Amino acid sequence: MQAAILYPNAAASLLINGQWLASGASMQIHNPFNNEVVSEVSCADDRHVLQAVKNARQAFEKHRFLPSAERAAWLKGAANLVQQRLEDFARTIALETGKPIQAARKEVRRCINTLNLSAEEATRLCGETLRFDSFAGGEERIGYYEQVPLGVIAAITPFNDPLNLAAHKLGPALAAGNAVVLKPSQQAPLSALMLVQALLESGLPPGQVNVLTGYAREFAQALVSHKDVAMVTYTGGEASGEIIAKNAGIKKLAMELGANSPVLVMDDCNLPKAVAACVSGAYWAVGQNCIGVQRIYIQRSLYSAFKQAFIEQTARLKVGSQLLDDTDIGPMINEREAMRIEQWVEQAVANGANLLVGGKREGACYYPTALDNLKDSDRLVCQEAFGPVVSLFAFDDLDDALAQANSAEFSIHGAVFTSNLNTAMKVSRELDVAGVMVNDSTDYRLDAMPFGGAKRGSLGREGVKFAVREMSQTKVMCMQLDFD
Repeated sequence: MQAAILYPNAAASLLINGQWLASGASMQIHNPFNNEVVSEVSCADDRHVLQAVKNARQAFEKHRFLPSAERAAWLKGAANLVQQRLEDFARTIALETGKPIQAARKEVRRCINTLNLSAEEATRLCGETLRFDSFAGGEERIGYYEQVPLGVIAAITPFNDPLNLAAHKLGPALAAGNAVVLKPSQQAPLSALMLVQALLESGLPPGQVNVLTGYAREFAQALVSHKDVAMVTYTGGEASGEIIAKNAGIKKLAMELGANSPVLVMDDCNLPKAVAACVSGAYWAVGQNCIGVQRIYIQRSLYSAFKQAFIEQTARLKVGSQLLDDTDIGPMINEREAMRIEQWVEQAVANGANLLVGGKREGACYYPTALDNLKDSDRLVCQEAFGPVVSLFAFDDLDDALAQANSAEFSIHGAVFTSNLNTAMKVSRELDVAGVMVNDSTDYRLDAMPFGGAKRGSLGREGVKFAVREMSQTKVMCMQLDFD
C-alpha cells in the first residue's frame, strides 16, 4: 500500500513561482525493499534553474520586509498540517528511503518541532543597541545592529532524513526572511515535496520557495554558481561538497559532510544502558546516519562482557519490510549501497577482522553487523561507513583511546559512558568533535542545539537558532544627533 502523495501531481514536481510543473524528462522513485515504483518526479535542467532563481529573487524583493509574525504563521501552519498528516508523511518516508516506519514517525515528529522552533526564531531574530559614545567622537551618536536576510538560498538535502533535513533548511531560511530554491534528494524527494505543499497551504507566497527535482548532475552546477544565489546550504557527501565549493564562487556556504562517530566505554559505566544505547545508535535508520555509532572503544576489563551483550542484542533485531511496525532494520537506500557495505565487511574480514554478528545481505537489506580485531586502514574504521556496521576495540589507556577516536578525518559527535565526572569532563574536552554525548548515544540530537562538524569539510552550524543566524547578515544603523 502506497502513502498519499500530497502535492498536486506526482509527475509535476517542479515548483516555480507557486506553480507545480512537469518537465519533458522524469525519473522513478523506488521502494528500496522490493524495488517497486513508488512515484515519478520531473527532472529539472538549467532552464528551470534560471526560472527558479529569478522568481525566488523577485519573491525575496517583494516580501523581504514582511512582519516576522507572518513568516512565523507560515511555519506554524505547516507544522499543524504535518501533524494532521503524520501517518501519510511517515509512510512516504518509509517508502522512499527504506527507513522503518517507527523511525519514520519519529522523523515526522522532529520535523514538526523544527518548524515550530523556526516559527519562534522568526520573531526572536534581532540585534542590540551599540554604545557609540564608548570612543571619543561618538558622543552624539546612537544606533543599533539588526539581522537581515541574505536573499536567495540554494538548499540541497540528502536521502537519510529527507523530511526533517529539508525542514532544517527551509524553516530557518524562511524565518530569517530569505527565499529558497530547494533541491531535495534524487533518491527520496517525496516527503520534501509534501512539506513544501504544506507551506503553500499555510500562506507561503508564490516564489518564496521553489523546488527542483531530478538528477543533481543535470543542473546543480548552474544552481550553486548562479550570481543571484547568496548562500548554498548542503548536507551530503564530501565529493559533492568539494564540487559545490569549487563552483559556488564568492558566496556563503554551509556544509555538513559526514562523520565517523567514536564512543568510549569505561569500566565504571552502567553496562546495560551503554550496550542498549550503542546498539540503538549503531543501527537506527539502518545506520544511514551521519552521527550514528561507528567505532566503540571499550576499556579492556569490560570488553568481553560488553561484546557479548552487544552481540546478543544485535542478533535480536528484526530485519524486513520497513512498513511493518515490528521491523527494526529495513533496507538501505538501494541494493548498490548494501553491496558496498557487504564488500567493506568482506575486505575487513579478509584483512583479519572477526565477524561477530551479521554479515548477511538480502537484496538491499544488510543485517546489523559488528566486528572486532580491525586494522586502522580498514574502510570500516577510517571512512564513514553509513550503514548498519559497527567496529569494537579494546583499550587499556584512556589517552591512547582518545588518540584513536580522534584519528578520523570527519567529526560531528562523540560519546563516553562513565560514572566518573572527571573522566566525562576529560573526554568532553579532548574529543575533537562538535558535540559530546555523556552516557548517551552519539546519534542523540535535539533540533534546537547547534549541529555541525569539527574537522575537515564542515562549514557553519545547523540547529534552528544557529541556522537562522547563518542565513542572515548583520546590518548597522548609526544616527548622529544634533541637540543644538
